This record gives sequence, structure tokens and C-alpha cells, in this order.
Amino acid sequence: MMNLLKKLLKQQKKRKVGDPFTDVDQGPQQNKQQFDKVLSYLKLGQQEGATLLHGGKRLGNEGYYVEPTIFGDVKDNMKISREEIFGPCMQILKFNDNINEVLDRANDTNYGLASGIFSSNIDTINQATRALKTGTVWINCYDIFDASLPFGGYKQSGIGREKGEYALSKALCKRRRLFKIYQTTVDGINIIISHNILS
Repeated sequence: MMNLLKKLLKQQKKRKVGDPFTDVDQGPQQNKQQFDKVLSYLKLGQQEGATLLHGGKRLGNEGYYVEPTIFGDVKDNMKISREEIFGPCMQILKFNDNINEVLDRANDTNYGLASGIFSSNIDTINQATRALKTGTVWINCYDIFDASLPFGGYKQSGIGREKGEYALSKALCKRRRLFKIYQTTVDGINIIISHNILS
């Protein structure tokens, strides 16, 4: 776990935050209301007893920029774990090797927009992607989108789907499972080859 934390913190320090029309990893929050909401969650996380490992406050004096934030020692009942923040905030929760316990904990929420699993065990991947109650399950990757595939959540994370032909079927709940097969960069362009399964 400590090795993972060191890598995460190292990556966060490299993260470029700024004008979204330039070469950055993260832009500002959409508006003042969302900016204030994100900052209130970051404050609440500390009040609830999570350990602030990185960030946690406004970045700069202008615009609605928030520092990329990582919380450790997060418990399942904390609001930063149970609610959708929609800001640059990562929560680290420890778990045992029991996949059923992990899946039960992951699904014990009112939300279900997206999830991700990293594993080399195909049985674990298949079990998790079938059990997770989210609109998208990323496998060995995260935050990859394709305009031809549906996107949307389960539960209070939305009804219906955007993108692709499923956008026409607002009342259906479809899920995609995306396997990253190969990734490379050619002439500064990031190329990802993936296999997608709709279920």
C-alpha cells in the first residue's frame, strides 16, 4: 500500500492545472457553485477523520481551480466516500482480498456512474464487471470514452444513456466493459486499442 501511495503522490505533484485550452491535465470547476461545493467536501473529509495526503484547497487566487486532492484512511460511511463530488478528489479505502466483500462495499451506494478494476485475473475481472452496478466499468484503464458507446449511470447517477445508438433508448440501462489491449504514442497522439463488450 505504501508503494502505491508514493506513486500516487509523485504523479499528483506532476499534474498540470490551468486553462483547459492549453496543455493541462485539469481545468477549473464549471462555476462558483460547483467550486464551493467541492471545497466544502474537501473540508468535510478532514472533519470526518480522513487523512489529507495531498491538496485540499483552492489553487491560486483567480478562477475556480482546486488542487488535486488525495484522502487516505477513508471509511465507507464518510460522505466523501458515499457521495459524488465531481471534483479532483481521490479517496483511498483499504480492503481485504475477498472479492465479494469489495463488490458489496462498492455497490453499497445510491450512485453508480462509473467504476474501474485493475487485475490480471480474468475470472476476477469477469466477476467484478458483472457485479458492479455502474454504467461503465473500466478494466485496467480509466476515464476512456468512445463517442459510439453509451455513457450514463445507474441509481441516482442518471437514467438513460448519452452517446451512441443507446442515447435513443433513454429508459434502458446498458453497461460497457472496456479492456485496454495496447497503448502507445505516435507523433504526440495517444493511441489506445481496446476491446469493448456491451451487456
